[in-house]
Amino acid sequence: MTFAFSAKKVKVKALSKDILVIGMDMGEQVTNAGIVIASDDGKAHGVKPRWAQVYKVGSECGIDVKEGQWILIEHGRWTRKIKIDDGDSEKEFQKVEVKSILAVADERPNDFYIGQEFESMSSNIRPEDFINR
Repeated sequence: MTFAFSAKKVKVKALSKDILVIGMDMGEQVTNAGIVIASDDGKAHGVKPRWAQVYKVGSECGIDVKEGQWILIEHGRWTRKIKIDDGDSEKEFQKVEVKSILAVADERPNDFYIGQEFESMSSNIRPEDFINR
């Protein structure tokens, strides 16, 4: 005997203090210039913030973020993906921690790769320049 399951179409809504996102890039990425950046998940240099598109915003989030915008999220401050058919198509949703949002953009950022390591570069930036006196 075989069983067949079909995905039920569900109206997706964020709970009051939650933000749901779609489109978080975790694998191979291609910059606007056509440079292919291999997946770095599971490697030390793969620990970096990620961009994702806001799908739904809870009514009590207390943050100025709108559906359709792109948010930059601290590394690891998201749930695993879950696939749900929202009536338009099947999407992979994730919940993110509101307090871990670093930046907001109205359009998808051109280059998703951020967080390069600068071990041997010299800089004229001094830590003491950031101390209030």
